[in-house]
Amino acid sequence: MNTTQSVRDNKRARFTQPNKQNKTVVLVAIVGGVALLLLAAAALLWPRGGAGPVAGAPPAEELPPAAESPQAGLTPASDEVRLPLSTFDDGQAHLYTYSVGNTDVQFFVLKSSDGVVRAAFNACDVCYPAHLGYHQEGDEMVCNNCGRRFPSNLINEVSGGCNPAPLDRTIEGDELVIPLQNVVAGVGYFQ
Repeated sequence: MNTTQSVRDNKRARFTQPNKQNKTVVLVAIVGGVALLLLAAAALLWPRGGAGPVAGAPPAEELPPAAESPQAGLTPASDEVRLPLSTFDDGQAHLYTYSVGNTDVQFFVLKSSDGVVRAAFNACDVCYPAHLGYHQEGDEMVCNNCGRRFPSNLINEVSGGCNPAPLDRTIEGDELVIPLQNVVAGVGYFQ
């Protein structure tokens, strides 16, 4: 009977002793669950569509616009936007909007330090998902999302990265002319 008793004792011991493998599985499941919760919380709190503003940058509502309030409801006379060149003699960036369906396409025009009237979308290839655009500080346009600075004489000359996306324009007499199709082509930056 000692054999029967020892078999019973062995079985009883297996059920009463903690199983180290089961504890490891439970611990891994708990740690994994906590990690998933942290990732979900981070996804909810992280700004949509971009890396978010640079640490220490002022909140978006405190950032100045590219210039005075946008020229609401810009309505071109035909298939082009015509603006008097004298408007830009002040060296300030003037912000304009043109509605394409439900999307407002924004662009700015300024006379740079070298005397050239330049135009660019109020967005770039990198930070456009944040929809924060640029503001002017002296002779530079500054990205409201990442803080990078761009000298006015490089606007519409350099493209890609965080440079303001160029907007093709021409000068006819005393007017700046921007084909409407060029403005509409920038709609993707503002959706």
